Amino acid sequence: MQTEKPEYVDFAVTARKYKTLLTKKYQNRRVWVNPSAFEIQSFIPGTILQIFVKEGDVVKEGSPLLILEAMKMQNRIEMPFTARIKKINVEVGVRIPKETLMIELEEV
Repeated sequence: MQTEKPEYVDFAVTARKYKTLLTKKYQNRRVWVNPSAFEIQSFIPGTILQIFVKEGDVVKEGSPLLILEAMKMQNRIEMPFTARIKKINVEVGVRIPKETLMIELEEV
């Protein structure tokens, strides 16, 4: 039976160099991706109650896009800036998980 050789990673603190082992939890973490301003994602799981826009609409900043119900609260999702609705990826009545891509935007 062959044992796995530990992989050490270098890091520096105030000009001193150290080596450490990474934990399994750290190695298996979800990699952070810089969010796109042109993607509206759900910040909590919930159910889509109402959609106020259609694909192709030009929507002004602050206008309502949809209502996401979560934990018996209705969350009104608003347009972050003026843009065109490229694609709507959700439907009314559908339950969605956290971080679901709900609406895709494009520049006007």
